[in-house]
Formats: sequence, structure tokens, C-alpha cells
Amino acid sequence: MTRSKRMQPVKQVADNREQAAVRRLGESQQHLSAQEARLHELCAYRDQYARAFTEQGGNGIDAARLQDYRVFLARLNEAIRQQEALIVQCRSRHQQTRQQWVQTRSHNQAIDKLIERFRRDELRRHARREQQESDEHAQRRSGESESS
Repeated sequence: MTRSKRMQPVKQVADNREQAAVRRLGESQQHLSAQEARLHELCAYRDQYARAFTEQGGNGIDAARLQDYRVFLARLNEAIRQQEALIVQCRSRHQQTRQQWVQTRSHNQAIDKLIERFRRDELRRHARREQQESDEHAQRRSGESESS
């Protein structure tokens, strides 16, 4: 069995690892996008709430309602801060996942190059062998014609 054929199981394992890394990278990107969308929703809701309160506040507002507004707005702002912190963590994990994928892909490409080098070597050896056999055959024919 040729060296390039013996490398096929290694290549298959490397392909599987790269596919798994790509899948993890996609999942990581989806998770990050979902968290960013959640942050956008929270900010939009806070802005909408603040606008509505400002519009209603122009007509006068009692102290209890003002206190409720401030408490709710503080909770929204805290939720936004927590979501921003979560996004920072998600981005960091996503970057790590991306780096793992890059390493896996590089390893797989190195295996591809090695297999290709083995194939080229095998083709060169095969061509040399055929040339040598052709030369030997020509020498035999030339020896036969000289003896006739």
C-alpha cells in the first residue's frame, strides 16, 4: 500500500475534526448574534420606555410613579450592562473558537500537502520505473538485433 493511501485514515480524522470545528464556529457565531440582538432589543425597549414616560411626564406625574419609573429604568440599565458583559464573554469565546478552527484547518491543510507530496513522489517513482523498464526492453531488443 502506498504512503498516500496509508494517510487516508489520518486525512479522514483531520476532515472530521475540521468539520466539527466549523460547526462549533457557526454555533458560536449564532450565539453571539443572538446575544447582540438581545442587547439591541433591551436598548430599544429602554429608549421606547423613556420616550413614553417623557411624553406622559409633560402632563405632570406623582412622586410614586416617578420613583417606579426610576427603579424600572435602573433595572433596565442593569440588564443592559449585564448583557454587554455577556457579549464581551461571548466574543472572547467566539474568538477562541475561531482560533481553534484556524489551527484545525491549518493542520488539515498540512496533511493535504503531505499527501500530495507523497502522491508526486509515487508518480515520479512510477515514471522512473516505467522508463527503466522501457530502457531495459530497448536494450534487450538492441542486443537481440545485434546477435541476429
